[in-house]
Amino acid sequence: MKILFVLENYYPHIGGVETLFHSLAHKLSDQNHQVVVLTTLKNKQDPTYEKIGDVQIYRKNYLNRYFFTFFAFFAAFRLAKDCDLIHTTSYNAALPAWLAGKLRCKKVLITFHEVWADLWFDLPFMSKIGASLHYRFEQLILGLGFHKFIGVSHFTEQALLDQGISKDRVAMIYNGIDYSEFNDFQHQVEAESLTFTFFGRLGMSKGIEILLSAIKIMPSSDRKIKYQLIIPTSPESFFKEINELIDKLQIRDKLILKHHLPFDQLKKEMAASYAIIIPSYSEGFCFAAVETMAIGTPIISSGRGALAEVVSGKFIQLGDLTPDALQKAMVQALNNQWEEIQFRKFHLKDTVDNYISLYQTSMID
Repeated sequence: MKILFVLENYYPHIGGVETLFHSLAHKLSDQNHQVVVLTTLKNKQDPTYEKIGDVQIYRKNYLNRYFFTFFAFFAAFRLAKDCDLIHTTSYNAALPAWLAGKLRCKKVLITFHEVWADLWFDLPFMSKIGASLHYRFEQLILGLGFHKFIGVSHFTEQALLDQGISKDRVAMIYNGIDYSEFNDFQHQVEAESLTFTFFGRLGMSKGIEILLSAIKIMPSSDRKIKYQLIIPTSPESFFKEINELIDKLQIRDKLILKHHLPFDQLKKEMAASYAIIIPSYSEGFCFAAVETMAIGTPIISSGRGALAEVVSGKFIQLGDLTPDALQKAMVQALNNQWEEIQFRKFHLKDTVDNYISLYQTSMID
């Protein structure tokens, strides 16, 4: 097979999705398949073209994700000429990949990381016009004739079906991680302090404002309790809003802010935390939860979206997604009142094998 990946981000950009497609590309190469990757040039020092085994990577300077949506088609159309299949993801890469496949008469598969539907109108930090535009764009993608829509959890699979995608065009393949990367990192709390940590990208669905409001109303304690945010400084507008909210709530002296940590350092922070907080409005899978579970650190989870399906080990699930409910959950955690269920693993090897199997069946559909 020769597969074209049309991806907004790819290695060396760091993230769970990037890790998935990087591993998938090289697994295909190991099995003598060819892979062509079209992606964004994130750093000027990265090569615009490189070939590693049977993986060819084309990095184009599209400035931002919206430029990728409207201008990546031209390169995708050219690269798709002698490919057997095209694989893309939601959201911004979907349109150029589909259009290239349509004009080249190639089957296109799309991995949907999450389906928000009406949730767009309930999210903070978004105007009504912005919510309407994003909702319509998502509906546009859902209405395109992709050969397969791949949900990354049963929750996401059901969300695709609820949006009217026919069952024969929907598949479910869990995301996965390489557990060997976590062997040297195991949960061990510092005796002198207890740290609640949030980590991840800045996104309007992540519930950061709920966490900050919950910190504001946390009761004082004789124990030394810390609150840590490990977040990027971009998008700059979102980062500015978060900082303005911190100052408005007058909680800056209670917070530790860290940015752009190397992955090994991030894992150290996760392992040293008393609990990881995931107050998301929705998650299609949640790499942050699975990585936290691999280290053995307990989780305080909103339980929204796929979180109820994915989270295992020691955890507390919120009944309501409010600052009051989160504050009470943190107090429960400090009192060691955890729920516990059998630890569940999501192996990257299983993910890759399932995708290769889906490619093979798609070739003969």
